[in-house]
Amino acid sequence: MQLTRAADYAVRVMVQLAASPTEQRVLLPELAAATDAPESFLSKVLQALSHAGLIDSKRGHTGGFYISPRGRGASMLEVIEAIDGPISLNLCLVSGRSCHRMAHCPAHPVWQRAQAAMFDVLSQAKIAEMADEQAQPVCAGNCGQQEFNQI
Repeated sequence: MQLTRAADYAVRVMVQLAASPTEQRVLLPELAAATDAPESFLSKVLQALSHAGLIDSKRGHTGGFYISPRGRGASMLEVIEAIDGPISLNLCLVSGRSCHRMAHCPAHPVWQRAQAAMFDVLSQAKIAEMADEQAQPVCAGNCGQQEFNQI
């Protein structure tokens, strides 16, 4: 299983916007450059994030994109599902579907545990915390002399 490029860009954008001061508007070209995403593709990702209520935008002279309060508190799982919809490691784990092999399939409990672990990790990874980590200085060399570089 591999997440889509759109979901990857969405996480990058959300972290970038969360690292910006509250309600600071960021233009599409700036977001594209900061996230290494093509503008045309990123605009579609931004539309989906806006539709999900994770970001807001304003048109005009003082326009741009900014993270909503809901987006600032979102998890990686929420961002990914806003782009890709519900994720599942295996077809037998899709909600509302039943697998006729479930009762006697030795792989089913393994798939369940793996998906639960993935959901746990992605649910605990909060966008605001990731943005805070991005902003923290990292020691680059002789830490005794307080030489720091930004990530």
